[in-house]
Amino acid sequence: MDSLKKLFENFNRLKVLIIGDAMVDAYVWGQVERISPEAPVPVVTVNKKEDRPGGAANVALNIKAMGAMPVLCTMTGKDEAGKKFVSLMKKNGLPVNGIITSNERVTTVKTRVIGNRHQLMRVDEETLLDLSKKESHAFIGSLRKMISTVKPHVIIFEDYDKGLITPEVISAVMAMASNSGIPVAVDPKKKNFHHYKGATLFKPNLKELREGLKLDSLSHENLNKNTELKKFISRHQIKQLIVTLSDHGVYYSAKGKSEIIPAHVRNISDVSGAGDTVISVAALCLAMNCHPSYTAALANLAGGLVCEKVGVVPVNKNQLMEEAHREGLV
Repeated sequence: MDSLKKLFENFNRLKVLIIGDAMVDAYVWGQVERISPEAPVPVVTVNKKEDRPGGAANVALNIKAMGAMPVLCTMTGKDEAGKKFVSLMKKNGLPVNGIITSNERVTTVKTRVIGNRHQLMRVDEETLLDLSKKESHAFIGSLRKMISTVKPHVIIFEDYDKGLITPEVISAVMAMASNSGIPVAVDPKKKNFHHYKGATLFKPNLKELREGLKLDSLSHENLNKNTELKKFISRHQIKQLIVTLSDHGVYYSAKGKSEIIPAHVRNISDVSGAGDTVISVAALCLAMNCHPSYTAALANLAGGLVCEKVGVVPVNKNQLMEEAHREGLV
């Protein structure tokens, strides 16, 4: 327990730069007691509405919850949702000096309708266009300034395919990180899947891995034997790979070793945001130079814990430490 406490205490001194899409997570909570006479859909009687900082901001919330200092670098639209996002960041004690505003974009809003503690529907308002040359130049300049002033212990790419993270942005940041000796953890999506060459840690889920490698037959059962996956790791010089497998746990591959770490039995309420928690805890372990198997095991545990909550919520540090102790992760 002493070594576990020491690790969790050391998280408090880390600074983490997060690059990713800004979103407002809007929630409509209510009860369902009947089906609409207009269509075969449930009628939700609303009793609460709530807004939370979402997207890459949820990674920032997880980093903060673990005791480290997150700095989110992102871009919002010059709109009401953008103002709300900044306000939510401040309300949650997150710095806003890495946020820049664009006249050309809209701020993503994801509205989740939840009835009887189950998500019934999600409505997305967003743009998926890549940054213009002007926006890209401004964003890369902002990133260069933030990296030099913050001096982060680790950088996280939290990619949602909304157009903020482009090959140009990735290339510029990877070069800056390499020159400064900063490890880079990546939570990828399909569009930029093959652009993160040299990533220290690469964390897709199984669906994203299938899409990225164009291998529909890929499953948790044949990951270890798949030659295309091994070629991908080698070709892209990825030092650690973690693949989240939902109720099958996580697969990791690093330093010539690979295995599946099974999921823990949970009372699953909502899987929203679990990937954000996994990359957050994994990145902190990466900054602390933890063994890859330990990194995967602790991140797996953390991702499972947040699935017991409804909505996108950050991990509870004390609960994670207690459960890690019970599972013998010392």
